[in-house]
Amino acid sequence: MTVPIEIAESLVAKGLARDGSHLRFVPLTGGVSSDIWKVSGADRPLCVKRARDRLAVDAVWEVPIERNHYEAEFLRVVSAEVPGFAPDLLAEVEAEGLIVLPFLDSAEWTLWKPQLLAGSVDIGVARCVGGHLGRLISATRERPDLAKRFDTGALFEAIRLDPYLRECARRHPELAVRLNALADTTAARRETLVHGDVSPKNIMVSENEAPVILDAECAWYGDPAFDLAFVLNHLLLKGVVRPDAADALARAISALIEGHARAATEDQSGPVLERATALLPGLLLARVDGKSPVEYLSGEAMKDRVRATARRFLLTPADHPLEIAEILNRNPHR
Repeated sequence: MTVPIEIAESLVAKGLARDGSHLRFVPLTGGVSSDIWKVSGADRPLCVKRARDRLAVDAVWEVPIERNHYEAEFLRVVSAEVPGFAPDLLAEVEAEGLIVLPFLDSAEWTLWKPQLLAGSVDIGVARCVGGHLGRLISATRERPDLAKRFDTGALFEAIRLDPYLRECARRHPELAVRLNALADTTAARRETLVHGDVSPKNIMVSENEAPVILDAECAWYGDPAFDLAFVLNHLLLKGVVRPDAADALARAISALIEGHARAATEDQSGPVLERATALLPGLLLARVDGKSPVEYLSGEAMKDRVRATARRFLLTPADHPLEIAEILNRNPHR
């Protein structure tokens, strides 16, 4: 991948490097929405992100590149309101769609996703992630200044609601009314700052530090139930591919919800959990039949199990996420 010279020049202009010709850019893999590099030769190891206008998925999925600016704005807010939730923002070059972050050393930090897929479930990480989300609700609820700053409903529709819920509605006409209603209800609520992509692939964990979250490109002032549902959905799906860890994942779901409830007040956390539970089956179906299916459900039997569970709870909503987990992970071979 060729790195434009203007990126090196921007790092020098921002005071993060002395000589652009000495910088070494190493592409990092795993993302579908941005080009990401580890940069050495600067004053400190850096991570540079540049938004793509077309995402690296099989379906045609084009999105505005200004989403990197909203990620930068999210990091600024979190640094002030919920410190420790996300890495520091070192610089933004809005004209080029760039943000610069500290590079988290792989000797200390790893992504949560591969740990979960290996069957290693740290309940403390789950509880802490829930706490971060609850603190975000408490710190940003009913903030007109943030509602104006993150007036990104059209972007959230393009990046999240349409490719996930509405795409499934197009592919499953018999469920379209319910799926579109979930999308409409979510889009209409403007309550707190929302990250929009609380996935284990975006959560870095360490033995010595609290987990931090990356990739806030979907930041939006809207319904916090989406964040809670999004991360719970990933814990549910890991139980399909790792049935031996399904019980531990159920405990992680409970811990995450508990951490969320402790950090947010009861009048906040209860309604959010109720809406998140309603969203979960739609998001389950989206990770099989939406524009961004998970790659680790390797066979049709797994996918059909997810589809059947999603259909069941779209038609008859669950009372709690663990009710969905119990049905999804009901497996005689466990």
